[in-house]
Amino acid sequence: MRFLVTGGAGFIGSHLCDRLLAAGHHVTAVDDLSTGSPANLRAARRNPRFHFVRGTVLDPKLVGRLVERADAVAHLAAAVGVMLVVRSPVKTIETNIRGTEVVLERAARRRIPVLIASTSEVYGKGAKVPFAEGDDSVLGPPDRGRWAYAASKLVDEFLALSYWRERGLPVIVARLFNTVGPRQTGRYGMVLPRFVEQSLRGGPITVYGDGRQSRCFAHVEDVTGALETLLRTRRAWGRVFNVGSDEEITIGALARLVRRRTNPAAAIRLVPYRRAYGEGFEDLRRRVPDLANIRRVIRWRPRFTLENIVDSVAGHLRGSR
Repeated sequence: MRFLVTGGAGFIGSHLCDRLLAAGHHVTAVDDLSTGSPANLRAARRNPRFHFVRGTVLDPKLVGRLVERADAVAHLAAAVGVMLVVRSPVKTIETNIRGTEVVLERAARRRIPVLIASTSEVYGKGAKVPFAEGDDSVLGPPDRGRWAYAASKLVDEFLALSYWRERGLPVIVARLFNTVGPRQTGRYGMVLPRFVEQSLRGGPITVYGDGRQSRCFAHVEDVTGALETLLRTRRAWGRVFNVGSDEEITIGALARLVRRRTNPAAAIRLVPYRRAYGEGFEDLRRRVPDLANIRRVIRWRPRFTLENIVDSVAGHLRGSR
């Protein structure tokens, strides 16, 4: 098959490119390199079945040309990272909504499958844990910058499912929970690579808030395996899937795990949210996915443990120093 991967030079996108190439497919990646990196595609570029295009999904003509040569699209291009979202809400909204609209509109002309990478952020402040795909979304007020990302990705989902119902476009929505692994950078607020980088430098490891908020972390190889399988599964069309791990850990415990696996001498320091993100930042106490849906449809479950994941990120960072 011929796959188009938007955001293909990003952390998840580049790993998906590698996986599709390893499976024998032809892959075109498009990325404007605003947060992606050419270095992420070093291995892919050595493959004759890979083609990279520097450009933006906001360009309808470019996206149209690329979709014409594809059998399926994995749409991963988006504004990502808490830091970027809080500091640049206009860019977040424009990139996410308009980019998705362009991809869906062009793909609908040929009715080829499109996987939309969404996010667990769309659950917002929902109190029911674990989060299931049919649960309500409870977002905060519009004057809190972090909700711009959640709202924009929720609109992406509405758009995708509307194209499925009204125009027969085969779409799959994947709500990604925290995805981690080699190539991920802590530059935009991603917590695990930031912890590992800080620990390897000698510390301190800075935990925002009180450290009692919890998250679940899935390795990028597990996540891209799920995305590839969903793209090839007709039963997944027109449906929403949580993709991630359901192994829950507090951020404070994660910091201690990173310290134990990388540098037992590193100190851990708590930093108030207002100092990290400014006044008015809202965080969520728990974020755990219900994985029953994806297990039922494609029999998928993550394989990597948290210890495996920390070791994988640390090994990559040590090798790149």
